[in-house]
Amino acid sequence: MIATHVPAGDSAELPRAVLLALACAAAAGTLNGVLVSVLRLNAIVATIGMNALIYGGVFAVSGGVPRTTTPLLAAIAGGETLGIGNALWFALATLILVALVLKKTVLGRRFEAIGASPPAARAIGLGVRRYQITAYVSAQGLYTVAGLLIAGITKEPTAFQGDPLLLPSVAVVVLGGTSLLGGRGFPVSTVIAAFFLTQLSQFALAIGVPYSAQTIIQAFALGLGIAVYSLRLPKGVKKLVKPSNMEEPR
Repeated sequence: MIATHVPAGDSAELPRAVLLALACAAAAGTLNGVLVSVLRLNAIVATIGMNALIYGGVFAVSGGVPRTTTPLLAAIAGGETLGIGNALWFALATLILVALVLKKTVLGRRFEAIGASPPAARAIGLGVRRYQITAYVSAQGLYTVAGLLIAGITKEPTAFQGDPLLLPSVAVVVLGGTSLLGGRGFPVSTVIAAFFLTQLSQFALAIGVPYSAQTIIQAFALGLGIAVYSLRLPKGVKKLVKPSNMEEPR
C-alpha cells in the first residue's frame, strides 16, 4: 500500500516509497522482536497483534481505497527477463541469499542454534535477544520484497491483499521440514513446498474444488505437520535392542 499510495502514480517517487516501506518493516520487525525476546510474549500471539497494528497503519495510509501502482514498479515486478517473469528471478535471488547465509555462514548457524535452544545458546555466550530481534527484522525485509512484487503484479493492491497467503505461508514452512518449535530451517525445501501447494491450489480450482475446501486442506496439512514435530515419546517407551551376536556379560 505504501508503494502505491506514496508515489501516487509517479515513478520518480518509487525509490522513496520503497525506502519508506523498508523503514516501516524494520520498525515493525524490531517491535515484534522486542515483544518476543525481551517481554517473552508468545511468538504467534505477538505476531498476530503486530498484524493488527499494521492493518491500522495500512488503513491510515490508504483509507481502505486501492490505488494503481506506478508504471516502473509494474514493469519491474510484472515484466520478463530472458522469457522468465521478473518475480521468479527475485524469488530465486532471495532463495539463494537466504540459503547461503543460513547454511554456509557462522551467522546462519548461530541463528539455527538459538532457534533450537535459546537457553543453550545463552549459556555459550550468544546474544540471544540481539539475534532474535535481527531475525524478525530480516523476516520483515523479506515480507516487504514480497509485498512490493505483489503490488507490481496486481496493479491495484488492496489492504487485504495478503490475507489469502497467511495460512499457506505457514503451511509451506511446516511441509518444507521446518519445525514451528524452532531449530533448523530448510529454505530450498520450503520453496519446493510452496511450489507444490501453489500447483495443488491451481489444480483444485481447475476441477472446481471450492476455496473453502482448499483452506481446510491447508489447515489440515499445517496441523499434521505441527503434530508430527511436536510428538514426543513418553519416558520408558524406548526399547533396548541387543544384537544377536553379542555375548552376555560375565
